Amino acid sequence: MLPPFIIEQIRKREEEERARYEQPQLELPVMPPRPRPRYEVPDDEANRGVIILDI
Repeated sequence: MLPPFIIEQIRKREEEERARYEQPQLELPVMPPRPRPRYEVPDDEANRGVIILDI
């Protein structure tokens, strides 16, 4: 087992290293997303798909 002095020194070094690499973070005020308007899709547009043509 390591002496308490050595354990304390290791802990201090780890805290200093962590503080050196951690970047301060700024909390940005973000507006909540607006609800999308609900609308009905006509039946002829509901069955649309993707067509791939190989030329």
